[in-house]
Amino acid sequence: MEKEITAVILAAGMGTRMKSEIPKVLHKVNGVPMIEQVIRVVKEAGCTSCVTITGYKGDMVREAVGDQTAFAEQKEQLGTGHALMQAAPVLEGKDGYVLVICGDTPLLRSGTIRRLIEACEENHAAAAVLTAVMEDPFGYGRVIRDCEGHMTCIVEQKDGTPEQLAVREINTGTYCFDIRSLLEALPKIGCNNAQGEYYLTDVFGLMIQDGLIVVPVAAEDAEETMGVNSRVQLAAADRVLRLRKAEELMLSGVSIIDPERVYIQQDVTVGQDTVIYPGTILEGRTSVGCGCRIGPDTELDNVVCGDDNHLNRVYAHDCTIGSHNEMGPFVHLRPGTVMHDHIKVGNFVEVKNSDIGDGTKLPHLIYCGDADVGEKVNFGCGTVTVNFDGKKKYRTVVEDHAFIGCNTNLVAPVHIGKRAFTAAGSTITKDVPAEALSVARARQKNIENWVKDDTYKD
Repeated sequence: MEKEITAVILAAGMGTRMKSEIPKVLHKVNGVPMIEQVIRVVKEAGCTSCVTITGYKGDMVREAVGDQTAFAEQKEQLGTGHALMQAAPVLEGKDGYVLVICGDTPLLRSGTIRRLIEACEENHAAAAVLTAVMEDPFGYGRVIRDCEGHMTCIVEQKDGTPEQLAVREINTGTYCFDIRSLLEALPKIGCNNAQGEYYLTDVFGLMIQDGLIVVPVAAEDAEETMGVNSRVQLAAADRVLRLRKAEELMLSGVSIIDPERVYIQQDVTVGQDTVIYPGTILEGRTSVGCGCRIGPDTELDNVVCGDDNHLNRVYAHDCTIGSHNEMGPFVHLRPGTVMHDHIKVGNFVEVKNSDIGDGTKLPHLIYCGDADVGEKVNFGCGTVTVNFDGKKKYRTVVEDHAFIGCNTNLVAPVHIGKRAFTAAGSTITKDVPAEALSVARARQKNIENWVKDDTYKD
């Protein structure tokens, strides 16, 4: 690829079959909006600049895409040819190629796009068309060839004859053009067709009539050319990308027990020798280190997780987990939490916006919110940091080697010193000095002969 390649992404359509208030191209596949996925792929394929054609709810699309591309607006949706006309001012004066791709084709691989561009360059063609052979081509434009196999035109479903519609080679809607040839042909297309639209595909017939070369390039895998027009197709595309991600991780040294039953999004990274069990969901910018056991039924969303962790039925989001930790089952780590190393977290524990030091134990039935907990602290069963008074939230500080007895309430703001103890069942409202024992409960009183009659006897 010697000349500059500009990508034009068609993203103006409403997507009526999605039945959504959200523009179609903003619906996510494996954690990424479809148009974001397309932008990533075209850049990976070698495109040095991008232009997105917006229309329906264009402000939402522009906000989502940000500064990744330039924009042109198609105020009326009058067909793909009309859409590309809106990008013509951006292309004027350029000497190179333009890749035209739909914003709802998230399965295309960068290698396929590179082959299309290279075919256009190597054949000195005016255009190259990505085609695919479909078992059921209904709804797609057909690629019509002559007896020698050369492409003569593309016929849309609504305009084709029965003979033409019997052809199974379809137009995928992805093209590469020599910019100068495109800009010469584009103004010549009309809208005399069944839909009254300006078909971009009419450009190819005009080019061929003028003796220019148009090269059809068949995709090796027809599945990757699929456009997404409904939620059913969205789910199908999502599944393909999930399995691709699972395969990528397994080839890099990650063990996935059942790839069909894990959900790992595009931007997740996982280190070697980690084992991922069924029911696991890894989302957002989650990063998992080496040698971990994740799952079953664990969900991590925007979590940084170190090495050698075992997370069994853990739900964690927007937090950090160090290394060599044992957690679960049924643990909830909420935003702002930092778990350091060699920590034991048992069942039915919730930690929120807290910093938990090395070697600390939170065995079971614990709520730890807005707390700074030191190293090798032990929380007894039923411990609660009482961080909210109905108006404001306060922090609890527990220093190294403290021992918190079971069923203790730590009413913040409160400070527990090093090696301090709290007695079981205490409600601590005042600071506890280092190495002290704090007992904050009523003295036990037994009232004899409380039961005087036969009321409670069998």
